[in-house]
Amino acid sequence: MSHKCEVTGKSRLVGNIVSHANNHTKMVQRANVQKKRIFVPELGKWVVARVSANGLRTIAKQGAFLALGLKK
Repeated sequence: MSHKCEVTGKSRLVGNIVSHANNHTKMVQRANVQKKRIFVPELGKWVVARVSANGLRTIAKQGAFLALGLKK
């Protein structure tokens, strides 16, 4: 399963941890992605989406139909 938000497109961030001795170690920060059941009134049904915390705020503001880019 990929850690990518279906609304915002957020995905993982890759970088280096740098120690005091300037040793570089690869590290990955994953997006805060959760599976959510969201009711879409335009379709009259529930949709399961993998969204980030920021994506949930977008859905609350715009509505699930526009935010998820669904088609009738």
